[in-house]
Amino acid sequence: MSADDFIVTPWHVEGDIDYDKLIKKFGTEKISSELNERIKKITGEDHFMLRRGIFFSHREMNRILDDYEKGNKFFLYTGRGPSGHTHIGHLVPWVFAKWLQEKFDVNMYFQLTDDEKFYSKPNLTLEETRKFAYENALDLIALGFKPDKTKIIINTRNIQTLYPIAAQVAKKINFSNTKATFGFTNETNIGMIFYTSLQSAPCFIEDKPVLIPLGVDQDPHFRLTRDIAPKIGKPKPALIHNIMIPALEGPGGKMSASDENGTVYTTDAPNVVKKKINKYAFSGGQPDLEQHRKLGGNPDIDVSYQYLRIFFEPDDNKLKSIYDDYKSGKLLSGELKAILIEKMNEFLAVHQEKREKAKEQIEEFLFENK
Repeated sequence: MSADDFIVTPWHVEGDIDYDKLIKKFGTEKISSELNERIKKITGEDHFMLRRGIFFSHREMNRILDDYEKGNKFFLYTGRGPSGHTHIGHLVPWVFAKWLQEKFDVNMYFQLTDDEKFYSKPNLTLEETRKFAYENALDLIALGFKPDKTKIIINTRNIQTLYPIAAQVAKKINFSNTKATFGFTNETNIGMIFYTSLQSAPCFIEDKPVLIPLGVDQDPHFRLTRDIAPKIGKPKPALIHNIMIPALEGPGGKMSASDENGTVYTTDAPNVVKKKINKYAFSGGQPDLEQHRKLGGNPDIDVSYQYLRIFFEPDDNKLKSIYDDYKSGKLLSGELKAILIEKMNEFLAVHQEKREKAKEQIEEFLFENK
């Protein structure tokens, strides 16, 4: 695969992604400084994930803000395909969704697509994907969402609510649409072919517009949803996309729940986190100490630095200091890894404690079929 080639689909991400090219390819809109300023003005806060371009692209975010300023509320929707334990990369859109929910005071629906992961992963049973759905739900709750405004939808549990909406959607999507969007073949099982209809259903669960914070790899599903929304008399979903979170071995591709070495899970013990980062985290440093002191490291490709930038160091001044020290050779790769290990383990200690408490709260969050 050449440097210009990359693959981004809902099931496969590979290569070094050029996000400007991806915006053109997907037909989305880059988040401008004007849009950032507008969000900052409305919310009263300049979120570091927007400021740093972690959320970089959108579809009709301005329409959502226009409606909001006229006094019309929207709701939020995001989710997760439960194929394994939650990892650090999954938390990025969830944390941002929580910020949006608090700033705009809106409801959120979180869809766990246990059926889709059963269809797409030959080695997983439906019982396993459903078990992972409950495990993943604990991580969402641990982030501090409130049950009165946040409801978790599990597809196989809530099919009674989802199916009538999905049927409306399915009637308007033909096979050639899904084939063109996802590259389906005659060998693709019909569960996968129907699946976009179910992922679309929460977009129309309330009679108002929806905003979806999500990884950009999931955009193709909602391109189809946006196409058919007017045909069923509904507003088009608006989207705001985050970049792909690199695997530890980086720098191309993304963190995957099924790659244990390239992934830090929310359930990992401190010694496991330390071992994974020290052993596997891709370094932008020089081959030896003398060269590193002389030439400096490259923080732009260093995975430890990228994790700090994306999630673990919201303070711009501290981040710049780390960047400059690494680039100058003052900060060594091992020292940069140590900074990340400390911050990640601090975060996970709190998260794991809250995750344990979430087991007692989960029933309050589960969506009840109407």
